Amino acid sequence: MTFQQVQKYEKGVNRVSASRLQQACNVLQVPVQFFFDGLPKTETGARRREDTSYALISNLLSSAEGIALAKGFMQIEDRAVRRHIVKLVTQIGASGGRKSERASSKREPRRTSAANK
Repeated sequence: MTFQQVQKYEKGVNRVSASRLQQACNVLQVPVQFFFDGLPKTETGARRREDTSYALISNLLSSAEGIALAKGFMQIEDRAVRRHIVKLVTQIGASGGRKSERASSKREPRRTSAANK
């Protein structure tokens, strides 16, 4: 292992793979737990993100709109279109999904022309 590799591991730029950790443990003749002793017993950030993601997906799929959105989205084959839709939904969500003042004002009843009667 080079000095640069050690620096990258220390700074968190690279991660130690499970097999590499096992090799180090074999050479040092210590159990894997040796490297984790003294760490706080809290959930990792990745675990919290995973739990949050699961809750978001669960909430989405518990509504008829969410199911319809997911089904429709999965039918779109063009990745560029999918990215645009994600961007659009993200922007709408960031604005709180609020209606514009014009759209939220009371609408007048639809008028029909004499030709349509």
